[in-house]
Amino acid sequence: MGALSTVITPDRGLAGYLRKMSSRPLVRAARFRHPVPVTDLRAPLPPAGDDPAEGAPAVPDATDRRGRAPHPAWIVAGVGFVALLGAAAFRSVPSVLIDPLHVEFGWSHATISAAVSLNMLLYGVISPFAAALMDRFGIRRVVCAALVLIAAGSGLTVFMTQAWQLVETWGLLVGVGVGSMSMPFVATITGRWFVRSRGLVTGVLTAAGATGQLVFLPLVSMLAHAHGWRLPAVIVAAVALAVVPLVWLFVRDYPSDVGVRAYGAPAGSDAGVRVAVAGGASRALRVLASAARRPGFWLLAGGFAVCGASTNGLVGTHFVTAAHDHGMPPTTAAGLLALVGIFDVAGTIASGWLSDRVDPRYLLLGYYSLRGLSLLILPSLLGPHTQPSMWVFVVFYGLDWIATVPPTVLLCRELFGADGPIAFGWVFAAHQVGAAIAATGAGLIRDLQGSYDLAWYLAGALCGLAALMSMLVRRPSAVDGLVRT
Repeated sequence: MGALSTVITPDRGLAGYLRKMSSRPLVRAARFRHPVPVTDLRAPLPPAGDDPAEGAPAVPDATDRRGRAPHPAWIVAGVGFVALLGAAAFRSVPSVLIDPLHVEFGWSHATISAAVSLNMLLYGVISPFAAALMDRFGIRRVVCAALVLIAAGSGLTVFMTQAWQLVETWGLLVGVGVGSMSMPFVATITGRWFVRSRGLVTGVLTAAGATGQLVFLPLVSMLAHAHGWRLPAVIVAAVALAVVPLVWLFVRDYPSDVGVRAYGAPAGSDAGVRVAVAGGASRALRVLASAARRPGFWLLAGGFAVCGASTNGLVGTHFVTAAHDHGMPPTTAAGLLALVGIFDVAGTIASGWLSDRVDPRYLLLGYYSLRGLSLLILPSLLGPHTQPSMWVFVVFYGLDWIATVPPTVLLCRELFGADGPIAFGWVFAAHQVGAAIAATGAGLIRDLQGSYDLAWYLAGALCGLAALMSMLVRRPSAVDGLVRT
């Protein structure tokens, strides 16, 4: 009974977790050069405010918490969902403000689009460096700094008078901010805090991006038309600042910082234990140099480049125009694209759930193959009216839109271990490069041939290649102490 009473103590519940976070000073990574062994489940947790690095006993596995507060991993994931929800909204707002800015300042659409393009580019390029900085300085410091950048970039736009100021605010500041909270942020949270349900949580957090656009885009559009573009810009700045204290109070970098193991981590696992990390942004380049020597990295990056090309670059950019070429009203085509986003939420969460149970390579094989087939038949579905076959395409493509993210994140974690979030950052950068090439290439095909048919066919063929590349990835024999068969 003595051991049992030691294990079950109120200090390990939610109240104890919050008390520790409010009283514990920020811990420097250098103090954890020797990770604490996770072996003794009977040992008590250190009192609130104690430093786990200074002789603290082993931390318990808090996966089984019947009748008690949830594991702190779920709190961190919940706050991460809110931050990602906002980041998606912040990133998508400029597309709604193009016409109001054009009317007020007389700037060309090309000039305004330059700021949006820089925002999109930085969204991908900043990702691996942000992941490295999270390892060096901590998740919450990087995310809070990113939110402040977003607030500054959005708030300062209300004072701009020149086009270059738009590029510096929405393009540079907001681009760096949202890029610091992109997909590698998801990989960092799930890699540190979860062993069990890692794929499911990855899917839920990834779906936050689509949810943010669905929730905020109609609201921002309505406010911009009713009250001018400045009010949405101020609201974005205010929301970004409001999330800062939420992240600072509830997010911790490692489970060992609050005296628990990663959710579902087996005894003896080092998952969730703080380790010393050297370097900052330079580490992203070192990880790239190391990962580039492994074929699995190039196979994943190549497949994800095709993913970006066939979603954001092609369908996301040109579907409305292509449908209008076949006589469909732009409003109808835009509505169909919005439905893709709705089904994207369900598809991504389901993909995360499946990633915990099915070989991620088989999932990618299915996703890319079916996506390629749907693109090959899309030209025959386009017309002035929405037929049942088009509804089938919209539902399926929505379910498959970013379903590739959870299995790709898990494969990066398996192949590159602690460097997995940074490696995935580079894979995600390839995704954005593929999207940019497809957006430009499809436009050129339309100008030269008068239709997008060749673009759909090429994208379908590339998806078949991506499916093959995914199956060529070789998985390690054991991950987090669990043997792969």
